[in-house]
Amino acid sequence: MMDEEAREIEKALLELDRMFLRGKEGKIYHIMLDALDKSLITNTLIITFGNQIKAARLLGINRNTLRAKIKKLGISLSEVKR
Repeated sequence: MMDEEAREIEKALLELDRMFLRGKEGKIYHIMLDALDKSLITNTLIITFGNQIKAARLLGINRNTLRAKIKKLGISLSEVKR
């Protein structure tokens, strides 16, 4: 598990370098936060079988905040309810 997490972090850092080279300077922080949010929310929704109220509780955020993030990040609820 730890090796997989280390690889994911390394992959994210490489992407960070690419973003900097593509002129994303000044936007990288928000891009990375959105990527982290999307991964965290998607995985939490998978664990809760798409139950947004349970997911919001697990994440410690308001359900309306969760719904806004789902919309903003383009998370497909049909994909997480499998």
